[in-house]
This record gives sequence, structure tokens and C-alpha cells, in this order.
Amino acid sequence: MSFNVWSRRRFLLGVATGTAALATGRLLADATSTTILEPVHGAVLNRRHGRQTDKGLEIEVLGVAPEDQAVIVNGQAAQRQGALYRAKVILAEHENEIVASSRGPRGHQEHRIKVIWDRNSRPRYRFSIDDNSFFLRDIAQHQYASLFDCWYLAMLRDLHKKYGTKFVLNIYYTTGDDFNLTQFPDRYKGEWADNADWLKLAFHAWADKPDRPYQHASPQQLAADFDRVAEQILRFAGEATYSPPTVIHWGMVLPASLSVLKERGVRVLSGYFTQIGGVWDVNYHLDPSRSAYLSRHDAWMDFESGIVFSRVDIVCNNTPVDQIVPTLAPLMDDPNTAEIMDIFTHEQYFWPFYQRYLPDHPQRLETAIRWLTEQGYEPVFYHEGFLGVPV
Repeated sequence: MSFNVWSRRRFLLGVATGTAALATGRLLADATSTTILEPVHGAVLNRRHGRQTDKGLEIEVLGVAPEDQAVIVNGQAAQRQGALYRAKVILAEHENEIVASSRGPRGHQEHRIKVIWDRNSRPRYRFSIDDNSFFLRDIAQHQYASLFDCWYLAMLRDLHKKYGTKFVLNIYYTTGDDFNLTQFPDRYKGEWADNADWLKLAFHAWADKPDRPYQHASPQQLAADFDRVAEQILRFAGEATYSPPTVIHWGMVLPASLSVLKERGVRVLSGYFTQIGGVWDVNYHLDPSRSAYLSRHDAWMDFESGIVFSRVDIVCNNTPVDQIVPTLAPLMDDPNTAEIMDIFTHEQYFWPFYQRYLPDHPQRLETAIRWLTEQGYEPVFYHEGFLGVPV
């Protein structure tokens, strides 16, 4: 395929390549500025996106520039075909700058972006469970001899023993009625510590209701709720069990609240990055172009906040057992979604007293975990290293 045909086809299939957010007319008309189209600023790139060498990851940069100007990308002359250009660059660091510059009758032009090289990347999955409070109330009310006399934790431990799965349980301060975290005893602290290599607790919200509690809440309100939950986790479960959260209830916080989360150790935030009624939602208020990008990529780095945003690949309580594998399998065919699986569900659907109880909920989890294990994916915690791997 010629460069011209290849490039135009790649752009027109922008939904797959990440350039869909840019207007068609702007790209296919004569370019008036030097612009990098791929990769995008904040892209998280791994071995699937290029060729790994002893010098680093070799990737291709695609862009547009005025036809009468030569283009240099990170010191190398780019190939030109009309307004389009491409060049190969080596990513040698975790964080890399790509600079495309041109000089001609229009003067000097330059476009700079930064991307992440996930150099130690490997196929991996993380499992996060939201909306936890019922199991804590159950243990506190029954005063079990062991945490794992609670069937919910016993189920998770069985999955860990069978597949090595690691779980982060995102918890509420209160069930909203007769229980809050101050009522949970600290006598299980040693048992929490003994299982901290695979079981973590993290802040989720003050309570299940109201919905979307932090979508428009002040940073101060989020910080206050966060700190009270973290204080209790540390009191009754200890530092080894505590994890920074990766999901805030409903996946929505104000941009001004990102610094509050970063200060408290948050490095990753997961969301759906999906359109509901034509509006991007469960997306932490990211703009449409970044939300669209995340809807078809594993992750995107927000250099301004220092937080990586991750796309949830499956919500088990929303996915029948026979649809688990058909939902996950196609993701392996796309280099932009194949490397990291962000697996997700909600606690309440496990409990028979819940009005939307799912009797097969444990089977949904095991189906997803078993398939991922068979495909060679390893369990990780997102807060360790970069998205679960060493930097």
C-alpha cells in the first residue's frame, strides 16, 4: 500500500487509530500547521505499538504539515506525501517527548507532545469491586472468628487460591442505615495483614446514596470523605491492606478534585468512558476527544494532573455468564486494548437480600478470571509501579 493511500485509509478509520477527534476537513485539506496526529499527547505505548529494540521502542509518528516545508521529527527527516508525513522515532525513557518541526516559506513551526513507554509491560488484569459495605456489616454483626467465615471473602479467597487473582475492594463509610466503619472491630488486623498480598481495601464514597456524590462536589468535600474512610481502613486493617482508590463512586469528580486525589496517592482512575444519551459519562469530566480516545484504548496519561485514566473492559454484574468471553475476546485483537484488562463488578449483586441479586454472580467472576488466566494474563494492583508493572 502506498504511503498516501495507507495514510488516508488510516485516518478515515480514525475510530480504530485514535485520530477520530480531529476534523476530517482539517486533515485532508492542505495543512497550514505542523501537527502530530499519532500518537496522541498522553498515549500509553507498549510492545504492541511498535518494535522493541535494545535502544527502546521504535514507533511510527504520523502527522500533517504544509506541503512546501520539510519536517524533522526528533532530529530525523520525515517522509512526505502531500500534506502527510511519517517518521520513526525511538522511545528510550518512561516519559518521552516527540517534537515535529518544519521550516519553509511559512517560517518555523513546531508541535510537541509527550507519551509514555510502558517498557516492562506484560499481559495483565486487575480486578476491582465497587460499592462494598455489606460484607463489613456482616462480619461486624456476626463477630466471626475469622474474616473468611464471611462467605463473600471466602469466595474471593477461593478465586485467589485457584487463579492467583488480586482484588481491591472499594468501600463506603456507611451502609446508610445501621452500620458505619467505626463499628468494625480491629481484632482482625493480623488476618488482614496476612492476606494483604492479594486483598486490598480502598476509599469509594461516603455512602451508596445519593448517586453521583462527587460529580459536582467540592474538592474539600471529597477530601473529607476520603480521609475519614482511609482513617478507618488504617485503624482496623492496617497499612499493608490500604490501597489508594482507582474508582471514585460513579466515576465522576470535578477536574479541581484531581489534585486532592493525587495528593492522597491516587495514580490511576478507571471509568467507562462511554456515551449515554449522546453525552460522554462516567469519564471524570474529561472532554469528548479524550473520552472518545479512552473508549478505544487501555489508558491515557494526563500529564497535567499526573493521573493515568484507564478504561473498564467489563462490568461482570452487567454481563451474563455466556457473554463474558465474547465481551473480552475481541479486545485481544486490537493492540490498543489487548495488553491490560480492567475487570470490574459491584458487591451488592452477591447478596440475596439485594433487590437485584444475581445468583450466578460468582460464576461470572470465575468465568472472566479463568479465561484471562488461560490467555496468559497475570493479576496486578494498579497502584504498584505503572499500571501494575515496574517502571
